[in-house]
Amino acid sequence: MAKEKKLVEAITPMAEDFAQWYTDVVKKAELVEYSSVRGCMILRPNGYAIWENIMHQLDARFKAVGVENVSLPLLIPESLLQKEKDHVEGFAPEVAWVTYGGNEKLPERLCIRPTSETLFCDLYKNIVQSHRDLPKLYNQWCSVVRWEKTTRPFLRTTEFLWQEGHTAHATAQDAEDFTIKILNIYADFCEHVLAIPVLRGKKTDKEKFAGAESTYTIESMMHDGKALQSGTSHYFGDGFARAFGIQYSDKDNQLQYVHQTSWGMSTRIIGAIIMVHGDDSGLVLPPQIAPTQIMVIPVAQHKRGVLEKAAELREQLKNAGFSVKLDDTDKSPGWKYSEQEMRGIPLRVEIGPRDLESGQALLVRRDTREKRQVPFGQVAAVAGEMLEQMQQDLYDRAKEHLESSIYTAHTYEELKQLVAEKPGFVKSMWCGDEACEKKIKEDTGATSRCMPFAQEHLGDTCVCCGKPAKKMIYWGKAY
Repeated sequence: MAKEKKLVEAITPMAEDFAQWYTDVVKKAELVEYSSVRGCMILRPNGYAIWENIMHQLDARFKAVGVENVSLPLLIPESLLQKEKDHVEGFAPEVAWVTYGGNEKLPERLCIRPTSETLFCDLYKNIVQSHRDLPKLYNQWCSVVRWEKTTRPFLRTTEFLWQEGHTAHATAQDAEDFTIKILNIYADFCEHVLAIPVLRGKKTDKEKFAGAESTYTIESMMHDGKALQSGTSHYFGDGFARAFGIQYSDKDNQLQYVHQTSWGMSTRIIGAIIMVHGDDSGLVLPPQIAPTQIMVIPVAQHKRGVLEKAAELREQLKNAGFSVKLDDTDKSPGWKYSEQEMRGIPLRVEIGPRDLESGQALLVRRDTREKRQVPFGQVAAVAGEMLEQMQQDLYDRAKEHLESSIYTAHTYEELKQLVAEKPGFVKSMWCGDEACEKKIKEDTGATSRCMPFAQEHLGDTCVCCGKPAKKMIYWGKAY
């Protein structure tokens, strides 16, 4: 029995040390392995399979609105990066450089892409001539490198996987509309597939993307009350177009600059899945994103007919459209249960000699441990019901946690006290002055998360300086 419990005993309880709990789950669920390069992670099959599902689901949503996939180079000439001043200054501290090719020093340094705005601009400059060439709706799936000082698996790594969309449009309105369209795709994906509720809004000028006119964000709340920026969509206006000379002839044969967007979601979102839904037994994966939705576990599999029935149930479930595996290893049933729970597989089907006699299997939900005895012929139908209910319940619990962890501050003392004592988001009125934003961060450690689209009137004055307020804003400590 002690051996069977070893897997879960290795996890530090959330309440004891949330950061260590997170690291334990990432390792014990075999999502990643550390590499020999500081801050770089190796995605193991369990981790990469989640990312594959994210890619497939998002890719379909992008293509539904006309986006096409491309692949651009890993290396960016320094002269190209320097063309947009604000952009290069924003990324300068995180850039990794290639200075040698073989044994020869390069005549110009090459940047390992931290993001690809400059490469896309260089491409659009060459392929956009007429209004008939627009819009250009491109996306690439790739990795990027940012030389982070402090790293944690998924949340902040030197190299990470993501998608980065870059589009060019004829008008500012077209580009702005597309920016919001993509943000809504991200929000819908998080809520309906990942079961993670989000706040949608606009970043402050201080927090916006380097070189952007506007940055829009979805912010999610982790189990410990901290925020995680889960996806961003940027409106660039024509700033990059002017820097790179991206012009087109309009319908009146007049030269105009294109208006651009950029948007991305990365493997950081896997960290959100872990921290929103996980528990002290390990990972909990929403059925919509789980690589394996159901694990069939035979009990006393050496007994006649058990393995055969387990295999039959696996095929029944597979034919019904579920992602299902059969654990027919020689491990004990207790170990198999712990392993299935650690890896977050949403549902398990237990089948043993007694079940054969009764003509029923036992179905167990990962999140609530709810158990249901189900006749063999109804296993697929009931499994579908249980998975659908689990998906909804995970979202409802996360939404309840989010809503119950949002507080309102009318005075500066209230704001400071709430941030210090209540994990979560604090909403208040704000004058729009960056000086107040900086002061709040210095005094509380909380940063502005977003100015939500759904604005509320909480008062007439800024919570920090007392001047007339312009926006309601969310503050919070973040990953």
